[in-house]
Amino acid sequence: MKNLTDVEIIESVKKGNAADYSILVDRYKNKAFSMLKRMLKNDFDAEEILMDCFLKAYNNISSFKFESKFSTWFYRIVYNTALTKLSNAKRKIESDMDSIDDLHYLKSKYNADDFLNEDIAVTVRKIVNELPPKNAAVITMFYLEEMTTEEIGDVLQISVANVKVILHRSRNLLRELIEKRNLLKEIL
Repeated sequence: MKNLTDVEIIESVKKGNAADYSILVDRYKNKAFSMLKRMLKNDFDAEEILMDCFLKAYNNISSFKFESKFSTWFYRIVYNTALTKLSNAKRKIESDMDSIDDLHYLKSKYNADDFLNEDIAVTVRKIVNELPPKNAAVITMFYLEEMTTEEIGDVLQISVANVKVILHRSRNLLRELIEKRNLLKEIL
């Protein structure tokens, strides 16, 4: 049953086999949670939003037209829902959390001593988590989810050129964080 394609599972769900939707949940929950966690910077919010996203996708599965991959469609739901959550939080605290120019994100709470005995992957994840939400999402989709710039553009509903610009800026922000914390030796 697990070897079914997304298309086969969606067709089955559309025919009334609601239990088959759990296969899609199992298939995408970890990657989507990872993206949400990096954007929202909070496990509890990420779990809550993830459940909402799976519910939204299930309730709208009949409108899925197979024009893109299910993963692209689902990640668009995840990304937009996370942005809505961030927007609501931004209004509450009256700060702009989604600005690339907002350098308070670059004030890392970590330094090289904190990373001496940690795995490089853990170190990199911590640094990515300090990026603004959009930058963290793009880095996650490109490097961890191995999505193409075209797929990321579909998820974010922006042009490939804009994806490349955000990816470039995100890499620069990562480099700045690494340099400011003297972590270059630990990562390389």
